[in-house]
Amino acid sequence: MSNEISLPSGVVAVEAEYKEQFLEEYNNNPFIKALPIIKEKEEIVKILGHTIKPTNRDMELDDSIRIHLLQRIYKVFQPLPVHLKVWNMIDTLIRQGYIVRNPFAPEYKRHMNKLGNNLINKDFSMNVNSNFITTASCGLIIGFSGMGKTTIVNKVLENIPQVIVHNSYANKDFNNIQITWLKLEAPHNSSLKALTLQFFMKIDELLGTENMQRYVSRNLSVDAMLPLMGQLANNVGLGLLVIDELQHLNKNTSAIMNYFVALMNTFGVPILMIGTPSCYDMLMAEMRIARRVTGSGEIIWNNMKNDNEFRLFIKGIWKCQYVKFITKLDEDMINLFYEKTQGISDLVVKLFINVQKVAIERNIETITKELVEKVWDKEFKLIKPMIKSIESNNKAKMFKYDDIKVLNSGLVGENVVKNEHKENNKTDSKEVIENVIGKKKKIKINELKDEDVRRIVIEGARNGKNNYKSLLDAGVIVTIDKLIEDVQL
Repeated sequence: MSNEISLPSGVVAVEAEYKEQFLEEYNNNPFIKALPIIKEKEEIVKILGHTIKPTNRDMELDDSIRIHLLQRIYKVFQPLPVHLKVWNMIDTLIRQGYIVRNPFAPEYKRHMNKLGNNLINKDFSMNVNSNFITTASCGLIIGFSGMGKTTIVNKVLENIPQVIVHNSYANKDFNNIQITWLKLEAPHNSSLKALTLQFFMKIDELLGTENMQRYVSRNLSVDAMLPLMGQLANNVGLGLLVIDELQHLNKNTSAIMNYFVALMNTFGVPILMIGTPSCYDMLMAEMRIARRVTGSGEIIWNNMKNDNEFRLFIKGIWKCQYVKFITKLDEDMINLFYEKTQGISDLVVKLFINVQKVAIERNIETITKELVEKVWDKEFKLIKPMIKSIESNNKAKMFKYDDIKVLNSGLVGENVVKNEHKENNKTDSKEVIENVIGKKKKIKINELKDEDVRRIVIEGARNGKNNYKSLLDAGVIVTIDKLIEDVQL
């Protein structure tokens, strides 16, 4: 076990302990060798999982105290397949990003020296003629609010020492502090300057340094601060920059993407972005980011279906009953909870807790289907329209709520080619027009996705429906009367 070291800031760091890695490319870099060994699936499940089982003593406590005990249920964590994907994504992003950022590699040293000389000469252009080719990439976790995106990311990061202190490596002096990850929250006003200042402040809080005071002035632009930010990231061996609540950066998309790409390309810092579906259009508009998150770097996280995954989740929390008469979880109860929550994990937990709270307060002391219905009707009024829109799978209704748009995995990658024209600016007018209006060729229905409007229209025509009827039945459009009815509800 690594020795702990207290930094002047009060943060507890660990002393570097170099471990033999499974992959050859990971075995010549102190930043990678100081990381925990890669975990197997079974071990990850054990690390993430957390259960709470009420004791007999808990059941004997007064009603008012048992109501407080219900808050423990929020700490229960049932690992799901998507959680393993998040773990592996973060682990891979950090290790791969470090490969070319080896502090003992001559090419990397030359690259960093050139960047440093630029800053000394007040050159903030980041144009460096070197052979440095980044291995950093971008991860994306995007999906419904309430599915636990931030929670699982935090749980994974907790298992990686955030600050590692190096003294020597391979019989050479190596006095260095490594920050394996740093998590920022996107500002509500979409300010890149505020995001950058947050970066400097977080580093100073961790290390007890004064980078904010030393480098940053009120009149310094983002363009000037970005090279300073990148250089500092490499000075502390930053392994991963996590940007949460990405949907807040929905203004000035081009500048934001330039910002992220510069951090990855010039400084080699991997980035993990977390957001709701409302930020998806912003990402699709920029090929440079879309290309980086294509494939394993993209996790689309919609609500759970009423399948084995949902059953695994609800069984994980069902053991935590603080009522005196335990209710067995049967198929009817599972279906009822799914109907009310549509597989949004946060709502499942809150409904489960609120039902028990009411059962204790009213001295019912058991969970019944009738009680679930009553609690849902009374306590979850604000969320009902959103749940009904998910249940109906009506795209027109769901469009009103940015946080619950159902997305299909791979959409970013599919839009890379579409946006390549915009990136290169080399396409002539004829090609652009053809891409917009579509070339005259026969459409093969099996090549179209289920939600593609063309497929809906073609299949409807085969069944004798006109275009309007086909789109209406598929939930793509709604009638004016239906819209008025929804508003009145």
